[in-house]
Amino acid sequence: MEDSPPRIEVQHGPEGRVLLQGAWTAANLTQKPLWDALAAQLKALRAQTASSASPAALRWSLSPLEKLDYLGAQVLWSAWNHHWPAGLQIEPEQRAMLETVEKFTVRPLPPPRPSWLEPVLMLGERLLSLLSHAKGMLRLLGQLLLDMGRLVRHPQQGPWRDLSGHLYNFGATALPITALVGFLIGVVLAYLISQQLRQFGADAFIVNILGISLIRELGPVLAAILIAGRSGSAITAQIGVMRVTEELDAMRVMGIARGFRLVMPRAMALALVMPLISVWTTIAALLGGMLAADISMGVTPSFFFNALPAAVKVSNLVLATAKSVVFGLLIALIGCHYGLRVKPNTESLGQGTTASVVTSITVVILVDALFAVLFKSVGI
Repeated sequence: MEDSPPRIEVQHGPEGRVLLQGAWTAANLTQKPLWDALAAQLKALRAQTASSASPAALRWSLSPLEKLDYLGAQVLWSAWNHHWPAGLQIEPEQRAMLETVEKFTVRPLPPPRPSWLEPVLMLGERLLSLLSHAKGMLRLLGQLLLDMGRLVRHPQQGPWRDLSGHLYNFGATALPITALVGFLIGVVLAYLISQQLRQFGADAFIVNILGISLIRELGPVLAAILIAGRSGSAITAQIGVMRVTEELDAMRVMGIARGFRLVMPRAMALALVMPLISVWTTIAALLGGMLAADISMGVTPSFFFNALPAAVKVSNLVLATAKSVVFGLLIALIGCHYGLRVKPNTESLGQGTTASVVTSITVVILVDALFAVLFKSVGI
Protein backbone atom coordinates (compact mmCIF):
# COMPACT_ATOMS: atom_id res chain seq x y z
CA MET A 1 0.00 0.00 0.00
CA GLU A 2 1.44 3.34 -1.02
CA ASP A 3 1.83 6.18 1.43
CA SER A 4 -0.62 9.04 1.08
CA PRO A 5 0.99 12.41 0.31
CA PRO A 6 1.73 14.78 3.19
CA ARG A 7 -0.83 17.54 3.63
CA ILE A 8 -2.00 20.16 6.10
CA GLU A 9 -5.57 20.85 7.07
CA VAL A 10 -6.32 24.02 9.02
CA GLN A 11 -9.51 24.08 11.10
CA HIS A 12 -10.54 27.66 11.83
CA GLY A 13 -12.68 28.90 14.66
CA PRO A 14 -12.24 29.18 18.45
CA GLU A 15 -11.26 25.52 18.72
CA GLY A 16 -9.35 25.48 15.45
CA ARG A 17 -6.11 23.62 15.02
CA VAL A 18 -3.62 22.46 12.41
CA LEU A 19 -4.02 18.81 11.41
CA LEU A 20 -1.10 17.02 9.77
CA GLN A 21 -2.04 14.09 7.60
CA GLY A 22 -0.33 11.65 5.28
CA ALA A 23 3.24 10.38 5.39
CA TRP A 24 5.79 13.08 6.28
CA THR A 25 8.78 11.15 5.05
CA ALA A 26 11.84 12.00 2.97
CA ALA A 27 10.44 10.10 -0.03
CA ASN A 28 7.38 12.40 -0.15
CA LEU A 29 8.90 15.66 1.06
CA THR A 30 11.60 15.60 -1.62
CA GLN A 31 9.00 15.65 -4.42
CA LYS A 32 9.04 19.23 -5.67
CA PRO A 33 5.28 19.78 -6.26
CA LEU A 34 4.41 18.39 -2.82
CA TRP A 35 7.19 20.32 -1.13
CA ASP A 36 6.29 23.61 -2.82
CA ALA A 37 2.67 23.33 -1.63
CA LEU A 38 3.67 22.38 1.92
CA ALA A 39 6.35 25.07 2.13
CA ALA A 40 3.81 27.75 1.16
CA GLN A 41 1.36 26.52 3.83
CA LEU A 42 4.05 26.29 6.50
CA LYS A 43 5.27 29.78 5.68
CA ALA A 44 1.77 31.21 6.06
CA LEU A 45 1.27 29.37 9.37
CA ARG A 46 4.62 30.62 10.66
CA ALA A 47 3.60 34.18 9.84
CA GLN A 48 0.28 33.70 11.67
CA THR A 49 2.10 32.27 14.67
CA ALA A 50 4.45 35.23 14.79
CA SER A 51 1.57 37.70 14.71
CA SER A 52 -0.79 35.48 16.76
CA ALA A 53 -3.45 36.35 14.18
CA SER A 54 -4.95 32.87 14.27
CA PRO A 55 -5.37 30.69 17.36
CA ALA A 56 -5.32 27.64 15.10
CA ALA A 57 -1.68 28.31 14.25
CA LEU A 58 -0.79 27.75 17.94
CA ARG A 59 -2.43 24.32 18.23
CA TRP A 60 -1.10 21.41 16.22
CA SER A 61 -2.29 17.83 16.01
CA LEU A 62 0.10 15.17 14.75
CA SER A 63 -2.08 12.20 15.73
CA PRO A 64 -3.59 11.75 12.20
CA LEU A 65 -0.09 11.35 10.73
CA GLU A 66 0.52 8.04 9.01
CA LYS A 67 4.33 8.24 9.09
CA LEU A 68 6.91 10.69 10.37
CA ASP A 69 10.66 10.34 9.87
CA TYR A 70 13.51 12.62 10.95
CA LEU A 71 13.28 14.78 7.83
CA GLY A 72 9.59 15.40 8.46
CA ALA A 73 10.35 16.14 12.11
CA GLN A 74 13.06 18.60 11.06
CA VAL A 75 10.60 20.33 8.72
CA LEU A 76 8.06 20.70 11.52
CA TRP A 77 10.68 21.90 14.01
CA SER A 78 11.86 24.55 11.56
CA ALA A 79 8.23 25.56 10.86
CA TRP A 80 7.72 26.02 14.61
CA ASN A 81 10.79 28.28 14.66
CA HIS A 82 12.58 25.89 17.04
CA HIS A 83 9.90 26.24 19.77
CA TRP A 84 7.22 23.83 20.88
CA PRO A 85 3.73 25.11 19.98
CA ALA A 86 1.38 26.12 22.78
CA GLY A 87 -1.03 23.29 22.09
CA LEU A 88 0.27 20.02 20.72
CA GLN A 89 -1.48 16.69 20.28
CA ILE A 90 1.18 14.13 19.58
CA GLU A 91 1.99 10.44 19.94
CA PRO A 92 4.84 9.35 22.27
CA GLU A 93 7.07 8.09 19.45
CA GLN A 94 6.52 11.32 17.51
CA ARG A 95 7.47 13.36 20.57
CA ALA A 96 10.65 11.30 21.02
CA MET A 97 11.58 11.96 17.40
CA LEU A 98 10.97 15.71 17.72
CA GLU A 99 12.95 15.82 20.98
CA THR A 100 15.88 14.19 19.16
CA VAL A 101 15.63 16.78 16.41
CA GLU A 102 15.48 19.56 19.03
CA LYS A 103 18.59 18.17 20.72
CA PHE A 104 20.73 18.08 17.60
CA THR A 105 19.42 21.16 15.80
CA VAL A 106 21.92 24.00 15.79
CA ARG A 107 20.75 27.51 15.15
CA PRO A 108 22.70 29.25 12.37
CA LEU A 109 25.00 31.98 13.55
CA PRO A 110 23.80 35.52 12.89
CA PRO A 111 25.52 37.19 9.95
CA PRO A 112 28.50 39.28 11.06
CA ARG A 113 27.88 42.99 11.24
CA PRO A 114 29.81 44.94 8.63
CA SER A 115 32.69 46.84 10.15
CA TRP A 116 33.97 50.21 9.03
CA LEU A 117 37.44 48.63 9.01
CA GLU A 118 36.45 46.14 6.31
CA PRO A 119 37.17 48.44 3.30
CA VAL A 120 40.49 49.41 4.88
CA LEU A 121 41.43 45.78 5.45
CA MET A 122 40.41 44.90 1.88
CA LEU A 123 42.51 47.75 0.50
CA GLY A 124 45.48 46.65 2.59
CA GLU A 125 45.06 43.08 1.41
CA ARG A 126 45.01 44.21 -2.22
CA LEU A 127 48.12 46.33 -1.72
CA LEU A 128 49.99 43.47 -0.06
CA SER A 129 48.97 41.15 -2.91
CA LEU A 130 50.17 43.71 -5.45
CA LEU A 131 53.50 44.07 -3.63
CA SER A 132 53.86 40.29 -3.52
CA HIS A 133 53.33 40.05 -7.29
CA ALA A 134 55.77 42.92 -7.93
CA LYS A 135 58.36 41.26 -5.70
CA GLY A 136 57.88 37.93 -7.51
CA MET A 137 58.20 39.55 -10.94
CA LEU A 138 61.36 41.40 -9.87
CA ARG A 139 62.85 38.16 -8.55
CA LEU A 140 61.94 36.38 -11.79
CA LEU A 141 63.54 39.14 -13.88
CA GLY A 142 66.73 39.03 -11.80
CA GLN A 143 66.88 35.24 -12.11
CA LEU A 144 66.43 35.59 -15.88
CA LEU A 145 69.41 37.96 -16.10
CA LEU A 146 71.53 35.51 -14.08
CA ASP A 147 70.46 32.63 -16.32
CA MET A 148 71.28 34.67 -19.42
CA GLY A 149 74.76 35.27 -18.00
CA ARG A 150 75.14 31.54 -17.40
CA LEU A 151 74.04 30.85 -20.97
CA VAL A 152 76.64 33.27 -22.32
CA ARG A 153 79.39 31.63 -20.25
CA HIS A 154 78.30 28.06 -21.04
CA PRO A 155 76.36 28.06 -24.32
CA GLN A 156 76.73 24.30 -24.70
CA GLN A 157 74.50 23.85 -21.62
CA GLY A 158 71.69 25.95 -23.06
CA PRO A 159 68.20 24.46 -23.50
CA TRP A 160 68.32 24.90 -27.26
CA ARG A 161 65.88 22.08 -27.98
CA ASP A 162 63.29 23.68 -25.69
CA LEU A 163 63.94 27.06 -27.31
CA SER A 164 63.37 25.74 -30.82
CA GLY A 165 60.16 24.07 -29.74
CA HIS A 166 58.86 27.25 -28.15
CA LEU A 167 59.81 29.25 -31.23
CA TYR A 168 57.65 26.95 -33.33
CA ASN A 169 54.71 26.85 -30.90
CA PHE A 170 54.69 30.56 -30.05
CA GLY A 171 55.59 31.82 -33.50
CA ALA A 172 54.85 29.59 -36.47
CA THR A 173 51.55 28.20 -35.21
CA ALA A 174 50.28 31.70 -34.37
CA LEU A 175 50.71 33.10 -37.88
CA PRO A 176 47.28 32.11 -39.32
CA ILE A 177 45.16 33.63 -36.53
CA THR A 178 47.22 36.81 -36.28
CA ALA A 179 47.09 37.31 -40.05
CA LEU A 180 43.32 36.80 -40.17
CA VAL A 181 42.62 39.17 -37.27
CA GLY A 182 45.07 41.77 -38.60
CA PHE A 183 43.54 41.64 -42.10
CA LEU A 184 40.01 42.11 -40.74
CA ILE A 185 41.07 44.94 -38.45
CA GLY A 186 42.71 46.66 -41.41
CA VAL A 187 39.52 46.37 -43.48
CA VAL A 188 37.33 47.76 -40.69
CA LEU A 189 39.72 50.59 -39.93
CA ALA A 190 40.02 51.60 -43.60
CA TYR A 191 36.25 51.70 -44.08
CA LEU A 192 35.79 53.86 -40.97
CA ILE A 193 38.56 56.26 -41.96
CA SER A 194 37.33 56.51 -45.56
CA GLN A 195 33.89 57.68 -44.40
CA GLN A 196 35.46 60.61 -42.57
CA LEU A 197 38.07 61.55 -45.17
CA ARG A 198 35.56 61.50 -48.02
CA GLN A 199 33.69 64.42 -46.42
CA PHE A 200 36.77 66.65 -46.76
CA GLY A 201 38.09 65.30 -50.04
CA ALA A 202 41.26 64.08 -48.34
CA ASP A 203 41.20 60.55 -49.73
CA ALA A 204 44.97 60.35 -50.20
CA PHE A 205 45.61 60.78 -46.47
CA ILE A 206 44.22 57.34 -45.76
CA VAL A 207 47.71 55.99 -46.47
CA ASN A 208 49.23 58.24 -43.81
CA ILE A 209 46.61 57.40 -41.19
CA LEU A 210 46.63 53.66 -41.84
CA GLY A 211 50.43 53.54 -42.08
CA ILE A 212 51.14 55.38 -38.85
CA SER A 213 48.36 53.78 -36.81
CA LEU A 214 48.99 50.20 -37.94
CA ILE A 215 52.78 50.17 -38.10
CA ARG A 216 53.45 52.13 -34.94
CA GLU A 217 50.57 51.25 -32.62
CA LEU A 218 47.84 48.85 -33.65
CA GLY A 219 50.03 46.19 -35.25
CA PRO A 220 52.33 45.58 -32.25
CA VAL A 221 49.54 45.97 -29.69
CA LEU A 222 47.13 43.72 -31.58
CA ALA A 223 49.78 41.04 -32.01
CA ALA A 224 50.74 41.29 -28.33
CA ILE A 225 47.14 40.94 -27.16
CA LEU A 226 46.61 37.90 -29.37
CA ILE A 227 49.84 36.29 -28.17
CA ALA A 228 48.99 37.11 -24.54
CA GLY A 229 45.68 35.30 -24.87
CA ARG A 230 47.14 32.40 -26.82
CA SER A 231 50.70 31.81 -25.65
CA GLY A 232 50.64 33.58 -22.26
CA SER A 233 47.79 31.39 -21.06
CA ALA A 234 49.54 28.31 -22.48
CA ILE A 235 52.72 29.13 -20.54
CA THR A 236 50.79 29.49 -17.27
CA ALA A 237 48.84 26.30 -17.92
CA GLN A 238 51.97 24.30 -18.81
CA ILE A 239 53.89 25.32 -15.69
CA GLY A 240 50.75 25.12 -13.54
CA VAL A 241 50.13 21.53 -14.63
CA MET A 242 53.73 20.75 -13.71
CA ARG A 243 52.94 22.10 -10.24
CA VAL A 244 49.75 20.02 -9.98
CA THR A 245 51.55 16.85 -11.10
CA GLU A 246 54.51 17.64 -8.77
CA GLU A 247 56.99 17.82 -11.66
CA LEU A 248 58.33 21.11 -10.28
CA ASP A 249 59.06 19.40 -6.95
CA ALA A 250 60.81 16.60 -8.82
CA MET A 251 62.96 19.15 -10.69
CA ARG A 252 63.97 20.76 -7.39
CA VAL A 253 64.87 17.38 -5.90
CA MET A 254 67.00 16.53 -8.94
CA GLY A 255 68.76 19.90 -8.78
CA ILE A 256 67.40 21.19 -12.11
CA ALA A 257 67.13 24.99 -12.14
CA ARG A 258 63.56 25.73 -13.17
CA GLY A 259 64.44 29.29 -14.14
CA PHE A 260 67.11 28.07 -16.56
CA ARG A 261 64.99 25.28 -18.04
CA LEU A 262 61.48 26.71 -17.85
CA VAL A 263 61.53 30.51 -17.71
CA MET A 264 64.53 31.45 -19.85
CA PRO A 265 63.61 29.43 -23.00
CA ARG A 266 60.08 30.81 -23.00
CA ALA A 267 61.22 34.39 -22.40
CA MET A 268 63.83 34.16 -25.16
CA ALA A 269 61.38 32.57 -27.58
CA LEU A 270 58.68 35.21 -27.11
CA ALA A 271 61.22 38.06 -27.20
CA LEU A 272 62.49 36.72 -30.55
CA VAL A 273 59.20 35.87 -32.25
CA MET A 274 57.15 38.82 -31.02
CA PRO A 275 58.72 41.39 -33.44
CA LEU A 276 58.25 38.94 -36.33
CA ILE A 277 54.62 38.31 -35.44
CA SER A 278 54.11 42.05 -35.06
CA VAL A 279 55.47 42.70 -38.55
CA TRP A 280 53.41 39.82 -39.93
CA THR A 281 50.22 41.15 -38.32
CA THR A 282 50.95 44.69 -39.48
CA ILE A 283 51.49 43.55 -43.08
CA ALA A 284 48.19 41.64 -43.01
CA ALA A 285 46.41 44.69 -41.60
CA LEU A 286 47.95 46.95 -44.26
CA LEU A 287 46.83 44.56 -46.99
CA GLY A 288 43.30 44.58 -45.58
CA GLY A 289 43.32 48.36 -45.33
CA MET A 290 44.72 48.69 -48.85
CA LEU A 291 42.01 46.43 -50.26
CA ALA A 292 39.25 48.33 -48.46
CA ALA A 293 40.72 51.68 -49.54
CA ASP A 294 40.79 50.53 -53.16
CA ILE A 295 37.16 49.40 -53.04
CA SER A 296 35.68 52.27 -51.03
CA MET A 297 37.82 55.23 -52.14
CA GLY A 298 39.54 54.18 -55.35
CA VAL A 299 43.03 54.41 -53.80
CA THR A 300 44.99 51.97 -55.95
CA PRO A 301 47.51 49.51 -54.45
CA SER A 302 50.33 51.08 -56.51
CA PHE A 303 49.60 54.52 -55.03
CA PHE A 304 49.36 52.92 -51.59
CA PHE A 305 52.78 51.27 -51.88
CA ASN A 306 54.41 54.40 -53.31
CA ALA A 307 53.00 56.74 -50.65
CA LEU A 308 53.57 54.48 -47.66
CA PRO A 309 57.39 54.94 -47.29
CA ALA A 310 56.98 58.71 -47.34
CA ALA A 311 54.18 58.62 -44.77
CA VAL A 312 55.89 56.36 -42.24
CA LYS A 313 59.41 57.11 -41.05
CA VAL A 314 61.94 54.41 -40.24
CA SER A 315 61.92 55.50 -36.59
CA ASN A 316 58.36 54.21 -36.31
CA LEU A 317 59.49 50.77 -37.40
CA VAL A 318 62.33 50.81 -34.87
CA LEU A 319 59.94 51.90 -32.12
CA ALA A 320 57.41 49.19 -33.04
CA THR A 321 60.13 46.52 -33.02
CA ALA A 322 61.46 47.65 -29.65
CA LYS A 323 57.98 47.62 -28.20
CA SER A 324 57.34 44.13 -29.53
CA VAL A 325 60.49 42.78 -27.87
CA VAL A 326 59.38 44.26 -24.54
CA PHE A 327 55.84 42.96 -25.01
CA GLY A 328 57.07 39.44 -25.70
CA LEU A 329 59.41 39.44 -22.71
CA LEU A 330 56.70 40.73 -20.36
CA ILE A 331 54.08 38.24 -21.59
CA ALA A 332 56.51 35.35 -21.03
CA LEU A 333 57.53 36.55 -17.56
CA ILE A 334 53.92 37.13 -16.47
CA GLY A 335 52.88 33.72 -17.76
CA CYS A 336 55.77 32.03 -15.91
CA HIS A 337 55.11 34.09 -12.78
CA TYR A 338 51.49 32.99 -12.48
CA GLY A 339 52.37 29.43 -13.50
CA LEU A 340 54.91 29.13 -10.68
CA ARG A 341 52.37 30.52 -8.18
CA VAL A 342 49.74 27.90 -9.04
CA LYS A 343 48.81 25.76 -6.06
CA PRO A 344 48.48 21.98 -6.46
CA ASN A 345 44.79 21.97 -7.35
CA THR A 346 42.82 22.49 -10.54
CA GLU A 347 40.88 25.51 -9.23
CA SER A 348 44.11 27.44 -8.66
CA LEU A 349 45.25 26.44 -12.16
CA GLY A 350 42.18 28.02 -13.73
CA GLN A 351 42.46 31.15 -11.61
CA GLY A 352 46.16 31.52 -12.44
CA THR A 353 45.55 31.17 -16.17
CA THR A 354 42.80 33.79 -16.13
CA ALA A 355 44.89 36.18 -14.04
CA SER A 356 47.84 35.68 -16.37
CA VAL A 357 45.88 36.68 -19.48
CA VAL A 358 44.22 39.67 -17.83
CA THR A 359 47.50 40.92 -16.36
CA SER A 360 49.40 40.43 -19.62
CA ILE A 361 46.89 42.41 -21.67
CA THR A 362 46.73 45.16 -19.05
CA VAL A 363 50.51 45.41 -18.85
CA VAL A 364 50.83 45.47 -22.65
CA ILE A 365 48.45 48.42 -22.94
CA LEU A 366 50.12 50.18 -20.01
CA VAL A 367 53.62 49.75 -21.46
CA ASP A 368 52.38 50.89 -24.88
CA ALA A 369 51.08 54.09 -23.28
CA LEU A 370 54.43 54.61 -21.54
CA PHE A 371 56.25 54.17 -24.86
CA ALA A 372 53.96 56.73 -26.49
CA VAL A 373 54.57 59.30 -23.74
CA LEU A 374 58.33 58.72 -23.52
CA PHE A 375 59.06 58.79 -27.25
CA LYS A 376 56.78 61.73 -27.90
CA SER A 377 59.02 63.79 -25.66
CA VAL A 378 62.07 62.87 -27.79
CA GLY A 379 60.28 63.66 -31.05
CA ILE A 380 59.58 60.11 -32.31
